[in-house]
Amino acid sequence: MSNLYRSEKLEGELRSLTDRMVSIHDTVIVSIDGFVVAAHSPEDLTGRKANSPQIAAMTAALAGLGEKTLSQLAQGKLGRLLIEGEDGALVVYPVNENAAIAAIVGKGAKMGLVMLEIRRTSRKIHDILVNG
Repeated sequence: MSNLYRSEKLEGELRSLTDRMVSIHDTVIVSIDGFVVAAHSPEDLTGRKANSPQIAAMTAALAGLGEKTLSQLAQGKLGRLLIEGEDGALVVYPVNENAAIAAIVGKGAKMGLVMLEIRRTSRKIHDILVNG
């Protein structure tokens, strides 16, 4: 029962993030193995929903590559990962050594505010994962 309760807390934090930042379309908490820990994908006006397992797998691969690259260049641990495209971005923040939060961000978002809110949410998620 406590696992279900923890899952609800995690999804609640993701929902709160997307409610505060309407430019964030989809959020996923990802294990380092690429599995979905929790996800929130509010439907937009087109009814589109993200494929959370696909986002999780890509996020884990990118974070792993980022960690390896930074290690090889002696630049420390991954602080965040940002991939920007013409129509939006993917932001990844580590939660701890076992998980990260990934967010799909729409075009025209105020990235400074987005990064701040994702970092704050990452800390809350860390507390939930550690303390329940």
